[in-house]
Amino acid sequence: MRKMVVIFSVVLMVLSASMLIAGDEKKIHMNKCLPPAEGKPFIEYIMNVSPYHGWGDWPGHAGMKEGKSPHGKYIKLLANPIALKAVREGKEMPHGAIIMKENYNEKKELVALTPMYRVKGYNPEGGDWFWAKTGPDGKIMAEGKIKGCIDCHARVKKKDWVFHPPK
Repeated sequence: MRKMVVIFSVVLMVLSASMLIAGDEKKIHMNKCLPPAEGKPFIEYIMNVSPYHGWGDWPGHAGMKEGKSPHGKYIKLLANPIALKAVREGKEMPHGAIIMKENYNEKKELVALTPMYRVKGYNPEGGDWFWAKTGPDGKIMAEGKIKGCIDCHARVKKKDWVFHPPK
């Protein structure tokens, strides 16, 4: 009986250590491997390295919702784990936060992706957000300090430049 307790304890310790290591690897992936504020590496990141389809829905905005110009008749809002953690805790969007808006037409066909990515020191006048617009295939249509994005989102700069508060 004592031998089984010892074996069980050792197995439990090994599993606990493995979980801690896996957690550290996830933190490293989420924080140290973030892409630069440049179109191609950023789009590669959100399409292949950390595919946005695996992220969570923006709180209170699950599924397709009615959208407004310039984003299309319908939208879906998703966010990476960094952004979701901050919004759920009621904190400011940190460096590394990415919010993805899928843009759909009246036939509910995906026509564009419009992500915003917070990068420390990237553009203080624009909330340090890097903006992009791509086709559904990831082909870059616009990137960087997009005037239209900045001018529109400046109306909610006191809300971290984010229009959709969690519901």
